[in-house]
Amino acid sequence: MAARLLVIVLFLVGLLAAGLGVPLALSYAQARQLAMFTDRLTDTIFYASVAERPITEADTTGLATELERYDEVYGVAVLVLDEDGRLVATSRQPPPVLDAAAQERVQLALANRRSDVYPLLLPWDERPLVLAEPVLVDTEVRGVAVTISPTDALRAEELRVWSLVVAAGLAALAMGVVVALPIVRWILRPVRRLDEGTGRVATAVLGGADPEPMADGSGPPELRRLSASFDRMAATVAQAYGAQRAFVADASHQLRNPLTALRLRLSNLEGHVDEVAAEDHAAALEEAERLSMLLDGLLALARAERTAPPVVSDVDSGVEDRLDAWRPLAEHMGLQLVRGGAGGLHVLAPEGAIETVLDAVLDNAVKFSPRGSAVAVRTASVDGRVEITVRDGGPGMAPEELERATGRFWRSPGQSNTEGSGLGLAIAARTLEVAGGELVLELPDGGGLQVVARFPQPPEDGDEDPVPQLGPTTTGPQ
Repeated sequence: MAARLLVIVLFLVGLLAAGLGVPLALSYAQARQLAMFTDRLTDTIFYASVAERPITEADTTGLATELERYDEVYGVAVLVLDEDGRLVATSRQPPPVLDAAAQERVQLALANRRSDVYPLLLPWDERPLVLAEPVLVDTEVRGVAVTISPTDALRAEELRVWSLVVAAGLAALAMGVVVALPIVRWILRPVRRLDEGTGRVATAVLGGADPEPMADGSGPPELRRLSASFDRMAATVAQAYGAQRAFVADASHQLRNPLTALRLRLSNLEGHVDEVAAEDHAAALEEAERLSMLLDGLLALARAERTAPPVVSDVDSGVEDRLDAWRPLAEHMGLQLVRGGAGGLHVLAPEGAIETVLDAVLDNAVKFSPRGSAVAVRTASVDGRVEITVRDGGPGMAPEELERATGRFWRSPGQSNTEGSGLGLAIAARTLEVAGGELVLELPDGGGLQVVARFPQPPEDGDEDPVPQLGPTTTGPQ
């Protein structure tokens, strides 16, 4: 923005310099050319009057001598032609050759017309200034006097003036840069601080910290008021977000104790309930357990939405830790956990993000995979990101359900009887979103569901040589 504003200022300065300098240079050039034209016209008229007697008496000896003397002093060639256009006298040998424009002026003079004012000669126009005046004897045209003036000095003077105008314009632009640059920086400093600080404010608000004030009292009054308004808005958002986070934490904490007590009371009633109410007692225990799971999911989702500073985490240790944690349940359900892909990878994400995502995704995979199938976990580095892929052998889902599957509390209509809160994939997606990654659900060939968790990769990892491939490691019943 600063560069654009500076370009606009320089453009306006350039327009002003051109608007003042170009007319001045043109006016000076026209004045100089008019002065030269008037001077040469006077001389041409003088020699036209001098040539009357020699043309009448057919004796041009003295006329030629006078023309030669004039040419030696002023460097202007002079020709005298008779009424038929034949050369009568000349100041140079051989005589200059007249071009078409000069011939036209000669014909106008023979028609008893005066020389017209020349159009403006530009510095690159090397044509001489040719003037022709009629030689009159008793009002009868008997010949023509022609002067051929070189324009080198005139063009050199014009070039010098144009050079001065260009130099003045460049000096004005340089002065404009010197003057405008600090002014532009002063004007845009609040905007630059807002632009640079927006990301920091968002991180601070999501992380529960106080946002850094953007207003520093610099810049125009309008932008100072904008910075102050932004600070008030950021403080309001931080306060509202903190209140929301505190409410979720407090509500979850306050609900956990009575919920635990309710579960204990219901458990203690086991064996003391009539057979008629036994079914209702079991349903109440299931609902209490479901409510406890839902409360744990809400707490996990609240933690996932908090922004923590990203750190470099080892993928292998995170994956192996979660596989070890889920191995007992996988063995109990008759599933295989297959580990493969590239090793030695690292991700840039908040601490514990790998474990949180894998817990949510593996819980979903183990829950819907049939006995005897496998859950494959693979890692790879793709286009500057680390991909952790989990594929199960379950029923998968309809293609139109893939985008909705990461929504909160969403359950597939065909799996409504399966235990769960509908928050697992939402927690994984939100954790990756906060980390700067993404969660993608795919339907691979062969059935099942494939969940791809893409994490940002530290820059130095992208510059390393390809990591060695790990052979698949299988845990679970063979």
